[in-house]
Amino acid sequence: MASSKTSIYGALIANLLIAITKFIAGAIGKSGSMISEAIHSLVDTVNEVLLLLGLHRSKKEPDALHPFGYGKELYFWSFIVSILIFGLGGGISIYQGIVHIREPEPLGDPTMSYWVLGLSILFEGISLVIAIKHFKEVRGKTPFWEAVVKSKDPSNFLVLFEDSAAVMGLVIVGICLYLNNRYQMPVLDGVASILVGLILVAVSAILARESRSLLMGEGISPETKQHICEMVQKDKSVVKVLHIMSTYQSPDEILLMLIIQFKDGLDTVEINNAIDGIRETVKARYKLMKYIIIQPDILDTNLERHPDRGAHDMGI
Repeated sequence: MASSKTSIYGALIANLLIAITKFIAGAIGKSGSMISEAIHSLVDTVNEVLLLLGLHRSKKEPDALHPFGYGKELYFWSFIVSILIFGLGGGISIYQGIVHIREPEPLGDPTMSYWVLGLSILFEGISLVIAIKHFKEVRGKTPFWEAVVKSKDPSNFLVLFEDSAAVMGLVIVGICLYLNNRYQMPVLDGVASILVGLILVAVSAILARESRSLLMGEGISPETKQHICEMVQKDKSVVKVLHIMSTYQSPDEILLMLIIQFKDGLDTVEINNAIDGIRETVKARYKLMKYIIIQPDILDTNLERHPDRGAHDMGI
């Protein structure tokens, strides 16, 4: 988590300084695409602040109203970040682009814009390298996209996507600024803004999808479920694991519920001892399983022989 904060702080400082210089350069050079890039950097700055807020609030101790803690605060604020990228970043950039295509303005002195673009690419590039290095450490040998989908900590990949979008946007603005200056085609300024906006909309859609999945209660992988079932069913008191349910409360905390059929003839003390042993076994193997609820149950053999009956009874 400390490494996540390092990449977020790096992106925060870089985006704040870049946003200020872009606004100045955009005003002097009369460049709508540069103003769009400035808005993009300002939104990114706000996003880093919200991510840090989410990380901070997710560490609050459980209380009477939130007995499982505040871990999902991080997922909530990550989702808000994706909405901001879509609305403020992508939406305003596309609007600016349409305005400048309909009413193109002659380009002012582009010298400062070139300097700002060069420095912005340098600083954003450094921030991107830090984010890539951190994500590589997190994902190990897991393929990139699979690591994004499986990650339970949005701060690991959110800064990476933000910085990648920023670098792509800067390259597009730089190319269009050069062509505009070379061939006197002010309409390209609006085109650049729209392209930057579309990149931000695409990135926000990806981030919103992943954050929403975590916020709605994403659980452990099928492989982990299978392994837990095998572990539990090795216990001499257990006949079968009937159901296993789970949800990530935060990147570091999982709520696990097991419904288990125990052997006939066990008294209450024996079942309680078995439950304590199973809980300790699972926690020893999976450190993130902070909350483990185990409920004894009986196996409905009729339902096993007639699986369609259960669906009919539930009105499915």
